Amino acid sequence: MNQNIILSHQEIDYKIKRIAYQIYETFIDEKEIVIAGIHGNGLVFAQKLSAALQAVSSLNVILCEVMIDKKNPNSVITTSIDKSQYTEKGLILVDDVLNSGTTLIYGVRHFLDVPLKKFKTAVLVDRNHKKYPVKADFKGISLSTSILEHVQVVFEENNNHAYLE
Repeated sequence: MNQNIILSHQEIDYKIKRIAYQIYETFIDEKEIVIAGIHGNGLVFAQKLSAALQAVSSLNVILCEVMIDKKNPNSVITTSIDKSQYTEKGLILVDDVLNSGTTLIYGVRHFLDVPLKKFKTAVLVDRNHKKYPVKADFKGISLSTSILEHVQVVFEENNNHAYLE
């Protein structure tokens, strides 16, 4: 397999810290926010963002896992916490890669049923091949690729990286 590294471990750490500062600036008036990571790498990225955010701010961060069937996003979406825990709070929906926007748009739709103070999205890699009108408010890198190329993010201890195949 030919791996073209687009983000190294150090670059991913830098992007996470930068996004954490951007989130803090956006939610500076809040005491508590929810970071909702889409199951899989979205949750891992959300956990890393949460840790970085708690290191640079006084915000109380509630971590939430969002279970979406990526092959059938119209199926029931569930979260690891009850809706009452994110009602009237700021929320950031997080995934690792924004490809067509399908997963993110269905995730956004799920949270629209609950009154939120502020709603943002964050991704590590934005592919710029959107099928739906969804955007990442916070992104690590924006990448123009061909539709045939695939971006893979790998989270391993001391070896986080993203590559293009």
